[in-house]
Amino acid sequence: MTATQVPMKIRAGTRARGGAVGTSCHANRVTDDGLVVVTGAAGALGRAVLAEFRAAGREVVALDRAGERLDEVGAEPGVHAVAADLADRASVAGAFERIDGVGVPSALVALAGGFRPSSLAELTEDLWEEMWRSNVASLLWCAQQAAPRMAAAGGGAVVAVGSKTAVGGGAPLAHATSKAAVVRVTELLAEELRPQGIRVNCVLPSVIDTPANRSWMSPELAARAVAPAAIARVVAFLAGPDSGPTSGARVPVYGDA
Repeated sequence: MTATQVPMKIRAGTRARGGAVGTSCHANRVTDDGLVVVTGAAGALGRAVLAEFRAAGREVVALDRAGERLDEVGAEPGVHAVAADLADRASVAGAFERIDGVGVPSALVALAGGFRPSSLAELTEDLWEEMWRSNVASLLWCAQQAAPRMAAAGGGAVVAVGSKTAVGGGAPLAHATSKAAVVRVTELLAEELRPQGIRVNCVLPSVIDTPANRSWMSPELAARAVAPAAIARVVAFLAGPDSGPTSGARVPVYGDA
């Protein structure tokens, strides 16, 4: 569904396809139904996450910058495309007003982000700003909009994307620092939103096996890179009821990469 089409409205707790509601846990009010908002949905990992949730019968909102790639994923059944500048607070607020016409989100999967190599000597104000806006601001503004909607519906889950380099090892300075902030934001939001029944976790990938990454990876590194579908399964687990006791976690998804 493109961003201009009128969507079917999904209420929290409504299954998009037949089947029983998942198990519940006192620490988690999220079920395996309801609307999922995926940011950065037009990328390789985003498409894998969309496919994982659609295979489970979930309706999803693909939230990303406007363009052919977003229109492409929005043409898939059960996918509602919404365009926004995710680093801009007002743009994100407007996007969630459009999402209100689709339904109430029970999960936010914040995949949107960027990567730019930089050492201390190479660092510029523009590069620093870009990494913080794309990796940190995009998460914060989307969580700010999703959280009150989830809380009003009884709870939900947020899954963010950090990086293996956020917690150790050498890495491009601006990118790794911004991803370390994502990890800390995850922990802070987990504590702040816990009383509202909202869990917040993040995954820590390293090199993901995407066409773009294969263009520069050595054969040895490509053999160790993690498939987007494998990460998507972990994301779906963290967004669902089986991970009910888990909040504030940083989950490695880098395999041998």
